[in-house]
Amino acid sequence: MSDKTKVLLIDDDEDDYIITRDIMDDIPGRGFLLDWTASFTEALELIKQDQYDVYLVDFRLGVHDGLELITTAVEGGTTAPFILLTGQSDRETDEKAMRAGALDYLVKGTFNPFDLERSIRYSIEHAKSLAEIQKLNAELEQRVVERTQELAEAIKKLEHTNRSLYKAQQEIHKALQKEKELHELKSRFVTIASHEFRTPLSTVLSSASLIGKYKTTEDDEKRQKHVERIKSSVSNLTSILNDFLSISRIEEGKIYNVPTTFNLITFATELVDEMQGYLKVGQVIDYKYESDQVINLDKQLLKNILLNLLSNGSKYSGEGKTISLRTEMQGNELNITVQDEGIGIPKADQAHLFTPFFRAQNVTNIQGTGLGLNIVKRYVEIMGGTLQYKSELNQGTTFTICIPNAAAAAEL
Repeated sequence: MSDKTKVLLIDDDEDDYIITRDIMDDIPGRGFLLDWTASFTEALELIKQDQYDVYLVDFRLGVHDGLELITTAVEGGTTAPFILLTGQSDRETDEKAMRAGALDYLVKGTFNPFDLERSIRYSIEHAKSLAEIQKLNAELEQRVVERTQELAEAIKKLEHTNRSLYKAQQEIHKALQKEKELHELKSRFVTIASHEFRTPLSTVLSSASLIGKYKTTEDDEKRQKHVERIKSSVSNLTSILNDFLSISRIEEGKIYNVPTTFNLITFATELVDEMQGYLKVGQVIDYKYESDQVINLDKQLLKNILLNLLSNGSKYSGEGKTISLRTEMQGNELNITVQDEGIGIPKADQAHLFTPFFRAQNVTNIQGTGLGLNIVKRYVEIMGGTLQYKSELNQGTTFTICIPNAAAAAEL
């Protein structure tokens, strides 16, 4: 079986097919197999058969056009990526293509083997990311179905028991509330995932397209700027996926508290060093501690808690601000304080701070999923600790964590 990427060109001009074939033949590695059809109807049939990895679609297709074909194919359930070939480069065409379901577009007569290979590669990767979101959504839909079945079984069981009417009403209410919460969770997940994935993916696609236009040594700085944008966007996507996976593992009870012995000061110092690449211009993390201390805690959970709080302190503070980290042992407890000089949390929003997907009204223009603090709180609870906070609008926020030292508890 061939490992080459199978590409179907849909174009009613055989000359365009020959040109595209020659460009594809010049791609280093020759990792592509190109087929061609000039028929709108035949193209739709081939797309239904799902034999190709990516489709190059000409904007003009006789009495039809490429946007019509893409729209029809997407509505029919096709998930493979489409790249629109157009004779003109303008924002309106770009927007129409994206609305129809295309993941990229190329201007005929201007793209080279590098442009074509890049567009195919990134469109396939983009399609895989969207497929993953759809998979997660399908899993959530299945959980809704399962919860609905549980509700039906609960009602049936209640009908055949001698429980009091009050108890029956309570059980039904509880099941309905769980159903409602799960449905809301699914809706928020789809909304957040769609919104948060769209921005970094669009940045990756646009920067990747622009990199191909900078061909001289003088353009190195511009190329590097877009490389950094791509790296940052990929980092954001990874962070978002990690938040979703963490919530899923917590809900499934797959997060465990596994204490190990380590030096707290060394651990915290290395963590502060790791954070340097995420800080804004002029920001610093000021770490202070009472004394050197060997502790026995779950190192990975503690690292995730501190990374989340420190990154939040940086994200919601301006340039040149200080984020303070304090650690000290008080008896058999580790006390941790993370304090920032950021925008603070409005009083009206503080009651909902740890609710999944909740975001305060003054941070809607800052990227985030609204899952971080919920994950932090649940990790702290898994470790047997407590989490408190104080916040003043435009003056900053302080989080205080108290976690019992597992080694000290074992000695009692």
